[in-house]
Amino acid sequence: MIPAAFQYERVDSVEAAIAALQADDGAKLLAGGHSLLPQMKLRFAMPTKLVDIGRLRDLSYVREEGDGAAIGALTRYHDLEASDALRQLCPIVSSVAGRVGDPQVRHMGTIGGSVAHADPAGDMPSVLLALGATFVATGSGGTREIAAADMFPGLFQSALANDEVLTEIRVPAAASGWSYQKFTRRAQDWALVGVAAVRMNGSANVSLTNMGLTPLRAAGVEEALAGGADPATAAERADEGSAPPSDSFGSEEYRRALSKVLVRRALEEALA
Repeated sequence: MIPAAFQYERVDSVEAAIAALQADDGAKLLAGGHSLLPQMKLRFAMPTKLVDIGRLRDLSYVREEGDGAAIGALTRYHDLEASDALRQLCPIVSSVAGRVGDPQVRHMGTIGGSVAHADPAGDMPSVLLALGATFVATGSGGTREIAAADMFPGLFQSALANDEVLTEIRVPAAASGWSYQKFTRRAQDWALVGVAAVRMNGSANVSLTNMGLTPLRAAGVEEALAGGADPATAAERADEGSAPPSDSFGSEEYRRALSKVLVRRALEEALA
């Protein structure tokens, strides 16, 4: 299909992007475009203006900061995969970035675009949720931090205000004890179900991809692990509190069963 008519503006700074968003309530930011443009073609999204921030090179970086890593929101998946710093500090982010889509997507898509788009079938939001990442947003009122648990309030919704730009993502060091398991029909497809598990404080944080309207923490699994359950037993609670979709790719019942298998595999790898 053909997108609805829209205006286009390229900006050269975060401040200019904020001003453009304030000037048009229907404006949307354009980074890599691999999340937004398909929705525009289907007219699920109909922005009145695209504000292109894709060339803000100062928002593309990975660097060690404190006890973890700071990632610029416009860092592309390919650069995340190739980052030596991420491989040492938080390899789950680097590894998952290398499994997103195909090479074209990985060379154009950005981590910040994926987060702001808030697709529950996206890999990176659930990984960042399991890590307990912190998101830095910049708007007319200054800069603020958003916890991962508060970042995804609803379907294709983020906690970013209309005039805010996601500028940085901070992840803790998690160099050992992690796993990301996903099941797809083809290698480049969206996950039918995905599971991120990260070992922290002797147990594991577990989050789910495509098991509800937002990325989800598997609270039942984490509670079982805290009580001393083994991975297989804890995995039986994988679908508690979830609301998986039912579509031509898989029924709700299939996704619930699949989530238990993938959670068990992820826990066995992360806790080994």
